[in-house]
Amino acid sequence: MTQQGATLQSYNNELVKCIEDLCAKRGLLTQQINQEEEEKSKLQNDIRILTEKLAKVNESLARKMASRNEFDRTIAETESAYLKILESSQTLLNVLKLESGHLTKGNEVRTNLPSSQQ
Repeated sequence: MTQQGATLQSYNNELVKCIEDLCAKRGLLTQQINQEEEEKSKLQNDIRILTEKLAKVNESLARKMASRNEFDRTIAETESAYLKILESSQTLLNVLKLESGHLTKGNEVRTNLPSSQQ
């Protein structure tokens, strides 16, 4: 019977050691779980912050693009108006030269007339 008691004691010691090993492994795993949960929480917070920053950048970008489009529209309208002014100036210059030519010809005729006809 002593032999059976010794065998039982040996099994008991081995069982206790296995349970202790399992508890140690469980403790290590719990530690890893806690670290990963901490990391997950930090990453979720980073994602939230980055999402907010992205939203702000998108809003700013949309406003700036709308402003740029307004600049483009204003520039196009101004260039078009300026071209019309240039065309009008050219037309005015041509008319003025023509009228000046007519006036000059009229004065030449008068200066060439004998003094009694002037």
